[in-house]
Amino acid sequence: MESIAAGTMVGREREQRVLAGLVAAAEGRALVLRGDTGVGKSALLDHVAALAAGEGHRVVRAVGVEAESELPFAGLHQFLYPLLPHIDRLDDSHRRVFDVVFGRSEGSPPSVMTLGIAVLDLLSLAASQQPLLLVLDDGQWLDTSSIEVCGFVGRRLTGSSVKLVVGLRSDVVSGFDTAALPQLAVTTLSEKEAEQLLDMRHPGLDPETRRLVLDEAQGNALALLELPPHVLRSGRPVGSREALSGYPGIPLPQRLQQVYGDRIRALGDAVRTELLRGALDGVGAGAAARHPRGTRYRMLNADEAAAGGLLDIDPLSGDFVFRHPLVRSTVVQLATPNERRAAHAALAQVHREDVERRATHLAAATVDPDEEVASALEAAAESVTRRGGAMVAVSWLTRAAELSERPEERSRRLGDAAFVAGHAGLLGQAQQLVGAAPALGGDHSPASVVASAYVALYEDGDVRSTQRHVGAAIEQLRDSGAPDSHEVLTRLVNLLLAINQYAGDETSWERTHTLLDTLGDLVPAASRVYEDAWGDVVRRGAGVRERVEAAFAALRDPEPWDITRLGAAAYHVDVLGQYRPLLQRALDRESGTGALATSMTMLHLVMLDQMAVGEWDEAERSGQQCVELASSHGHMLFAHHARGYLGLLAAMRGHSDRARELQAAVDAWARPRGVGFLTQIADAIGTTAALTEGDYEAAYLHAIGITPPGTFTPYAHQASRTLLDLVEAALHTGRHEQARTHALAARRAGLPGISPRLALLTHGALAMTAADPAEADHHYRQAETHPGAHAFPYELARIRLAHGIRLRHTQGRKAARHTLTLATDTFDRLGAPTWAERARAELRAAGASPLASSAHLASLTWQERRIADLAAGGLTNKEIGARMHLSPRTVSSHLYRVFPKLGITSRAALRDALGRMPDGSDA
Repeated sequence: MESIAAGTMVGREREQRVLAGLVAAAEGRALVLRGDTGVGKSALLDHVAALAAGEGHRVVRAVGVEAESELPFAGLHQFLYPLLPHIDRLDDSHRRVFDVVFGRSEGSPPSVMTLGIAVLDLLSLAASQQPLLLVLDDGQWLDTSSIEVCGFVGRRLTGSSVKLVVGLRSDVVSGFDTAALPQLAVTTLSEKEAEQLLDMRHPGLDPETRRLVLDEAQGNALALLELPPHVLRSGRPVGSREALSGYPGIPLPQRLQQVYGDRIRALGDAVRTELLRGALDGVGAGAAARHPRGTRYRMLNADEAAAGGLLDIDPLSGDFVFRHPLVRSTVVQLATPNERRAAHAALAQVHREDVERRATHLAAATVDPDEEVASALEAAAESVTRRGGAMVAVSWLTRAAELSERPEERSRRLGDAAFVAGHAGLLGQAQQLVGAAPALGGDHSPASVVASAYVALYEDGDVRSTQRHVGAAIEQLRDSGAPDSHEVLTRLVNLLLAINQYAGDETSWERTHTLLDTLGDLVPAASRVYEDAWGDVVRRGAGVRERVEAAFAALRDPEPWDITRLGAAAYHVDVLGQYRPLLQRALDRESGTGALATSMTMLHLVMLDQMAVGEWDEAERSGQQCVELASSHGHMLFAHHARGYLGLLAAMRGHSDRARELQAAVDAWARPRGVGFLTQIADAIGTTAALTEGDYEAAYLHAIGITPPGTFTPYAHQASRTLLDLVEAALHTGRHEQARTHALAARRAGLPGISPRLALLTHGALAMTAADPAEADHHYRQAETHPGAHAFPYELARIRLAHGIRLRHTQGRKAARHTLTLATDTFDRLGAPTWAERARAELRAAGASPLASSAHLASLTWQERRIADLAAGGLTNKEIGARMHLSPRTVSSHLYRVFPKLGITSRAALRDALGRMPDGSDA
């Protein structure tokens, strides 16, 4: 700020040394300046900007403004706008990312990682011509999405020519608090330094006034500059503390606001109107307030305010900007409600082409119900939801309901707000919104049933009463024939399907099928996919995989819950892996200010795919994160769901005590509530733990608790998933007939055509139970060479172990060694020591040394092996990162660790090194 920065700074030698070191550094760095209001952060930012410009850096400045703190990516626009000419030089994928962020094309908003990587590439490109300094003032007001990207970028500037400096107020909580960026505390001036600054800027003060200002300013630089003129103009006795404020003892920022308030009151009405419009539209303060022309209200004819020390003039644009953020907030506080509403109405006209800004200004300008404004807010809520701002959408929809002219529209919008609140994890707020419904159509109006049933299901696992209420609401809408109830009907249908999925009850599912059949074409095609995938894939799964793939391919600008519903369908037909990057991007986007409850489902799905492909350490972290997130927000159904998967993972790894502890906790919560989906997972934990321990009798008893041999219990999702478990347990306990019957039932049911995992399990079960050696060899070959087998390494290794044992008995020890080696290596990579030791014992029986056979391959983690294979196939780090949803730097770090493990020094040697491994074609 000019008033502080003009001339030589006083008492900031330490800060200036740190900033000089940052500018002179050969590599990129980030730094956060944190201090109280008026302490001098803006002056230091001006200083580092001038220093960098003098050293040949290009300086790009931005400022956080409270008026935009809820608009996703609003702050990032300020940084990126001056760099737009470089965007066309980026590759197509990164150009598309920026096209979405800048609104030049439609599409789902990118994740923090995807956008962060694109921003890093853009900054590196810009800095290749000239070193770059990014300066952000008032960072505490930056929107959450922009803060996340700035934090991501700031942590990864090493190796570039880009520096980032951020100024933050210490009294305001901000996302930068957890961004893990280096910080420098900016404290008040010492007594000696305060005297020096005061004497330099206000020489000739009489001793009493000088002492009074020093005592009241307490080393605050802004106060030292602004208080003396106020004291001299007040007309009150010199030495009286009332010369500084009519309210002695109030905090210094409030006293400074009164100083500015006196100057604002002295302005003419027209100038005050200009200031108010600028303040409400977020015009910045100081030199950091430069924005692309047209993105802010331009204050005109405000020279009187500039002469009064309230405004500065931006030297580049010539626009008026506020001298300090306190001036801006004081302007708003002094305005009357009518003045503020008039200013918002004028600003709505200024931003008539911007859906979100126009709607927010219209809403602030409106008191009485107004359908046009309510509709504008509704459109803005839909827009911001797609940009990752579900929490903002809740407040806008609630305001839209308040401004609705007709009761039915108000009820619908409250229902929409409650629906989004539920998905955003705001269960308490969803309940409150539902509570507003009785006066708007009754406790059981369809819109209120959506929200109340959602809360009851996810907060307490209530599948019984929610089934009744949601089913009745669907019948009510069907019979009423309401013309504009289609969206509510779709929500009810999808919610009923989710309830039934968790209930896992045949009677309820059959009743639901009958109800939906009466709706005919009113049920969307996507809901029909959910109906068949979430219910009983054994009986209704034929063709579902292709329908899921077609639905994903057709997604255009989806809501976050659309992604999770299709993701759940993909899980049931075992094609989730190909959509994990999409899920991860959506999860990154929604986990901050978006659909929090939906992000819990995304986290579940990511964990399930991590478990399937063998990334067990990552799956453990995802599961723990989900438990903590769900528990902290009261989503007990999600919390126990995640505990169930953690128990299953522990059972596969041989951590039996933990597995059984989690099994007991999930079963005790889910069984009394009738949550069959979770009780089946609990039974699957018992089956898997017993198999891992070699207690085959216990494993068999757990498995037949899920489904009897020779059939698949209708609507029991674990019935087909535990196919191999039941067969193995039956064989080891001498129940050969039951094992064979179950394997043949899988073939008759057509399981191999439903999903790649079920194809693997079915061929494995048929091979294990075949009496004819030729038939066994055929099915083992079908299993081990199936195109999708590599995506399920745990099941594949178990089938190979069984195959190796059979080969040793039928064809001799030498014939078994390769297959047993592959099984041993996979179990070692997965971190399944009990299974690995069992396979090693078989290898020893086959006359091989298991340690020698797996030394190299077992030294690679599962993720390192996947990256190495992709790199050997010719993919670049960027291409590998896009495929595995990692940054190119992370891929490079993995390869850096892979090379010495394989005894090579270059990428060119990867293919040969991997080819020498016995499992070379498997990762």
